[in-house]
Amino acid sequence: MTERPVVKRTARAILLDGDIGTTSHSDLQMILIKRTKPGEDPYWITPGGGVEPEDTTVVAALHREVDEELGAKVFDVVPAFVDTVSHSLHHAAHGVKVQHFFVCRLASMDLSRRHGPEVDQPCGTYEVVRIPFTREGVASVEMVPPSLRAYLDANIEGVRALLADDLG
Repeated sequence: MTERPVVKRTARAILLDGDIGTTSHSDLQMILIKRTKPGEDPYWITPGGGVEPEDTTVVAALHREVDEELGAKVFDVVPAFVDTVSHSLHHAAHGVKVQHFFVCRLASMDLSRRHGPEVDQPCGTYEVVRIPFTREGVASVEMVPPSLRAYLDANIEGVRALLADDLG
């Protein structure tokens, strides 16, 4: 099978807020962005975006993106999931987009600090929302990509475990 060129890489946050250690997990929340574009149904995405040439690492891109989109700082950044999808760049070159998803915890968030293209030149609306980090919470929104929604449904306990105090 022929390898496909990687034409874009992204860093996205499975961003959790609340007490990871509770047995009920009912107070643990996931922070998402509800995207509404004119003439389209809304969908929910994780904070994050493209890795830029000035980003020294994919994790550095993650920190930059959550700062731009949420005015947020994160910690306990742990790789969780990689998704590879077909992608065309400027309707010419065909290849794949590799999306790196990291589970991380919210340290702080100040929405008045948001900046970047999503804020400065928005196409539709970007509403920051919180959902319970449970199977029911994840199923309650039209999260994209669908592969992330399926991954979280199958692995929600494991994703919580990635932030356990004894992971190392």
